[in-house]
Amino acid sequence: MQLNKDQEKKLKDLANKSRILTAKAFHESGMGGHYGGSFSSAEIFTVLYNGILQVDPKNPNWEGRDHFILSKGHVAAMLASVLAFRGFIKEEDLMKYDQLDSAYGMHTTLKIPGVELAAGSLGHGLSFSLGIALEKKLSRKTSRVFVLQGDGEINAGPVWEAAMSAGKYKLDNLITVIDRNMCNMEGNTEDIMPLEPLEDKWRSFGWSAKTVDGHNVSELYETLSSVPFENGKPSCIIAKTVKGKGIDFMEGKFNFHHAKVNDKDYDTCVACLEKNICE
Repeated sequence: MQLNKDQEKKLKDLANKSRILTAKAFHESGMGGHYGGSFSSAEIFTVLYNGILQVDPKNPNWEGRDHFILSKGHVAAMLASVLAFRGFIKEEDLMKYDQLDSAYGMHTTLKIPGVELAAGSLGHGLSFSLGIALEKKLSRKTSRVFVLQGDGEINAGPVWEAAMSAGKYKLDNLITVIDRNMCNMEGNTEDIMPLEPLEDKWRSFGWSAKTVDGHNVSELYETLSSVPFENGKPSCIIAKTVKGKGIDFMEGKFNFHHAKVNDKDYDTCVACLEKNICE
C-alpha cells in the first residue's frame, strides 16, 4: 500500500508535532529527557499508530488488538506523545512528566493506557513479545505483535536468544523494528560493539529482514503494510535513522541520548520543528 501526498504530509507533520510535545514535556519537567532516541523514532511510532496497528484508543485492552511493545523504554515520552495524538491519553497529562507519582517518566509504566510492558532494563522486549506471539499462534489468533528495539540494546544476549526462538517457532506474526540511529549512550555503535552486517545476522536466525529509511513515512508505511515478508518467518525491519532528528545541534550526537537544554536551546528546538511542519 502507498500513501498519497496529503497522507504523507499529515504523517510527517504528526511526527514533528510529537517531537514538539515530547520536548515540551522534557523542558517543563526541569529534568531534561531522552531527546536522541525519542526524536530518531518519531516517524516509526507515528506510522505504526496511524495506519498499521489495529488498536482502539477507547478500549486499549481489546482482545483482538495488535500488540505494540516498546523495548527501548527510555523513549517513553515519545510513545506517550503519539498515544496522546491517537486519543489514548490527554496531551496535558504528559506535562506531569517525571513528577512524583506521575505515570509518565523516563521509562514506560503500565499506568499508561496502551502500554503493555514496563520497560527499564534494555534487551527484554523481544523475549516478552515472543511469548505473546507464540500464544497467539497456539490459539490461532490473527492479531500481530510489533516491538521497537534500539540498536544499542541489541548488544544484549537475551535479544539473540529470543531471535533464535522466534525463528524456530516460525512466528510470522512477530515483527521487530530496529531504530538504527548508530548511537548508544556512550558513542557510535560500530566503535563500541559492531553490529554489521545486521540484516545478515537476523536472517541467520531464521528471520526475513529489510532495511528502510526510518524517517521516510511512505517507505515505512509500505514496508510495515507488507508484513510478514515471508510466510513462516518473523519479520525484521532495520530503520536507518538519525539520533536527535530534526534539531541541527542534536543530530547524530550520542551526548543527546539524554540531555537537559537551556531555555534558548529549547526555543530553537521548537522553532526548528514548527518550521518543518509549515514547509
